[in-house]
Amino acid sequence: MIVYGARPSPFVRKVIVFAAEKGLTLDVQPGGFGQGNEMFAQASPFGKIPGFQDGDFLISDSTAIITYLDTIRPDPNLIPTEAKARARTIWYEEFADTILQPVGMQIFFNRVVAPFLGLPSDPAAADAAEADRMPELYDYVEGNLPDSGFLVEDRFTLADIAVACPFINIGYCSDGLEKGHWPRLKAWLQAVRAWPSFTEALAIEGKAVNRMMAK
Repeated sequence: MIVYGARPSPFVRKVIVFAAEKGLTLDVQPGGFGQGNEMFAQASPFGKIPGFQDGDFLISDSTAIITYLDTIRPDPNLIPTEAKARARTIWYEEFADTILQPVGMQIFFNRVVAPFLGLPSDPAAADAAEADRMPELYDYVEGNLPDSGFLVEDRFTLADIAVACPFINIGYCSDGLEKGHWPRLKAWLQAVRAWPSFTEALAIEGKAVNRMMAK
């Protein structure tokens, strides 16, 4: 199985970690930002990452890919089957993808991606997102983290994977979380980063991130 994209992407990282938790091995190949072969173009006709290939099956979008992986490898269960827990897990993935990530992208893109690629950047937009938008998102997760330290069912699930990924990118270029008083969120994110599948993914992407940050 091949996933096309850049490892530092929160969406690509989400798929990589989810697959690792399932015991599935992915071959990560370039895709997006003008990179990628013909199979990537077929998997992702609109150029969005990640793209995915399993034999002759081609698909894009992290949620679609994860749905496929979860179906072909149900265990270990990372998307709860109990109705309320399942709905809550899907909500957290939606929160990460459509609420948290767009704000985080303003920070990460303008401070890291655009300078690295030589694209126009908007530092003011990054500063505004950091100062005006992120605190309420930090507050939301801080206020909803159970005592167990996991978002759903008192165990590691897709919810933890999905929500952590944008926070990790924000943390590469923002100290907003560290400056604020969000102890539960800080402890949770530290624990997720130390989870073996995350540790491995972050170690591999580290060289790419360092190159990007050096610009």
